[in-house]
Amino acid sequence: MTLGLPPRAGGPGRGLTAVIDFGPDSAGWTGVRGVEDLLAIAGGCIDFAKIYAMNALLVPEAPLTRIVAAYEQAEVATFSGGILFEWAHRQGEVEALAPLLKRLGIRGLEISENYIRLDPAERDRWIGWFCDRGFDVIYEFGRKTPDEPLDLDRLGAIVGAVRTAGAHHVIVEQSEIDLVARSDAGILDRLARAPWFDDILIEADPLCFPAQHADLIRRFGANVSLANIAPGQALRLEGLRRGIGRGVDYAMFAEEDVPA
Repeated sequence: MTLGLPPRAGGPGRGLTAVIDFGPDSAGWTGVRGVEDLLAIAGGCIDFAKIYAMNALLVPEAPLTRIVAAYEQAEVATFSGGILFEWAHRQGEVEALAPLLKRLGIRGLEISENYIRLDPAERDRWIGWFCDRGFDVIYEFGRKTPDEPLDLDRLGAIVGAVRTAGAHHVIVEQSEIDLVARSDAGILDRLARAPWFDDILIEADPLCFPAQHADLIRRFGANVSLANIAPGQALRLEGLRRGIGRGVDYAMFAEEDVPA
């Protein structure tokens, strides 16, 4: 008989985990050796690594290329943050992203509208443009400072449109979740029942770990797909998904008698 980990609860499938690589930072020291150590221990818990904001330009190219290669070797898909796309769009240099990302070895990018606005035709055109050049595209829905609660019908229509255009997942901006949790938490319950729920990742706040993450697991189930996980939180998040930790009241024991 072999002693194994408690399984994830909450139904079939495996929720995705996307870490956010801030670079050397208090949220996770992800220089070259830091990423190698992270992947040796928690690589099996990580599906995506977002290269934070403008770090594709801010971090020196030589170490960043090695970092990206380490993720890829561990079968963790990398993508650039949406702020980089938005800055390129503001500068009229979106097409310049393609050679930059290829040179760094980053195979995906996030297209977002946190601070810019794209009409649907332009949004879908850029998604298709990058897909045609071999990039994986993730679309991020929402604003950094939303002024009205999340509209599920609108979100559902956007998920369908960007998936048709070629995006393989949609990230829901953390600020959108925070606002609706304060204004009408019932919307989140309806979100969990949406037929396209498996196509989205919900952003969590690294500064609210583990309480917010545990709450998301309780609300949406252990297999909820989560983004913006700090590197140092990936292993503990997998534990929370399996009922391990105070944040989930050691739910691994909830349905069985514990020997005295």
